[in-house]
Amino acid sequence: MIGPSSSAAVLIAHLQSLRSQENVAGMARFGIVTDTALGLSNPDLQRIARAVKKDHARALELWASNIREARMLALYTAEPKSLTAGLARQWASDFKSWEIVDTAADLFIEARLLQLIPEFAADDREFVRRTAFAMIASAAVHMKKEPDETLLAWLPLIEAHSTDPRNFVRKAVNWALRNIGKRNRRCHGPALALAEQLAASNDKTARWIGKDAVRELKSDKILARLKG
Repeated sequence: MIGPSSSAAVLIAHLQSLRSQENVAGMARFGIVTDTALGLSNPDLQRIARAVKKDHARALELWASNIREARMLALYTAEPKSLTAGLARQWASDFKSWEIVDTAADLFIEARLLQLIPEFAADDREFVRRTAFAMIASAAVHMKKEPDETLLAWLPLIEAHSTDPRNFVRKAVNWALRNIGKRNRRCHGPALALAEQLAASNDKTARWIGKDAVRELKSDKILARLKG
C-alpha cells in the first residue's frame, strides 16, 4: 500500500510495477516523449497523487529520477508555497515533452510565479518558451480574482512570439490568446483585435494563430457564454 508516508523510492517502485508497454506506444502517438515513460495515464497518476498527498521534499526526489511518471507525480505533489522561481527554472531546463510543460504551468501559476512568464518567453528553448504561454493559458482560467489588466498585459508577448513556427510554441501561443479572449467580455475585445491583426499577417505562423483564435472567439458558443 502507498500513502502519505511513502518514500520516493517506494513510489517509483510502485509506478514501475504498473508499467504498460502498450500504453507507452499509445502515448508516442500523441507526441508525448516516451524515452523514460512507464505508460501510466494522467488520471491514474492523479489518483496516486491524491492518495500520497503533497510532500515537497519527496517531489524533489521524484523529479530527480528522470522517469516520466515520477516527474508528473512530482508536479502533482509539490507544495506550491514551497516552489521557488529558482526551482521552477531548474525544472524548466529539463522540459522535453508538452504534457510535462502544461502540468508544470498549472503548478507555477498556483505558486504565483508570474515573473517567470516574460523570462520564459524570451528563452529560445522550445519547451521553456512553451511554458510561458501555457502559464498564460492557465492563468486566464484559474486566476479568477486576478485583475484583467494582468492578463491583457501579456498580449504584447503573444504578438511578439506569434511568428515562432515551432509546433509546441505556436500551439501554446494560440492557446494563450484564445484563453484570454474567453476569460470575460472585457478581455474578449482586445484578444479578438489581436487575433484579427495576426490573421492578416504576412507571416504564415502568425496567420494560423490569428485565424484559429478568431474562429473560436467569434463562435456562437463563446459569444453566447460571454453575454450570459
